Amino acid sequence: MEAAPLFSFGVIADIQYADAEDGYDFGGFRRRYYRQSLNLLRDAVEAWAAERPPLAFVLQLGDSIDGLNARSGEAEGALEQVLAVLGRLPVPVHHAWGNHEFYNFSRARLARTGLNSHPARAMADPPAGDCQAYHFSPAAQFRIVVLDAYDLSILGREPDNPRYQESLQLLQEKNPNDNLNSPTGLKEPQFVEFNGGFSQAQLDWFNEVLKFSDENQEKVVVMEQQISQSTRWLKSDPRMPGYLEYTIRTHIRSTVL
Repeated sequence: MEAAPLFSFGVIADIQYADAEDGYDFGGFRRRYYRQSLNLLRDAVEAWAAERPPLAFVLQLGDSIDGLNARSGEAEGALEQVLAVLGRLPVPVHHAWGNHEFYNFSRARLARTGLNSHPARAMADPPAGDCQAYHFSPAAQFRIVVLDAYDLSILGREPDNPRYQESLQLLQEKNPNDNLNSPTGLKEPQFVEFNGGFSQAQLDWFNEVLKFSDENQEKVVVMEQQISQSTRWLKSDPRMPGYLEYTIRTHIRSTVL
């Protein structure tokens, strides 16, 4: 007889809902079904609700609504619809923030929406500033770490914000193109405006969380939004020990432990 899992959880990414006709991605190649995405989310929620044993939580990896909503003035309504569907779940939903969230909202505004899943009292000292990274333990000897992949970014912040200025300086050093969203000619193509990164403060915090998990023999699941080379870097950094068991980034759909 197969043993029951210690816990299970749902994962969804890139809902990118908008009340708009079908279109294409930034490159003009991949078709996007904006209205249909909400139906797919409903299907996922229904499937998760029927799971036995029940799920412990769901990870929403970012880009919950599409940037189209900013241009049409529908950001608030689109987000309300997505959150209403996710709100049918009887378990917590943990949210990452992606570039499409920041096309629609400032960081300060996002912190006041239902996409802010940061616990009121997160375990251990939180990273400095308005960083949204946190962690929790769903079962003995397991820890989930939610990273803020746009902690270092010009998206979502005002130009006079020190983190904005730091991010812009880094982008301009690494990307000489007039269009900072263009990776043309770059040896490090992740240095584009729609990507983000981790501040040193967040990395230092993350290192302390991993030290705690190492000392307590915990397996660590890391959740982030970015599809850049951040995970490869984290695994190769000598400060990040070898107990990173799983990294869940956008485009990965479901995981059971």
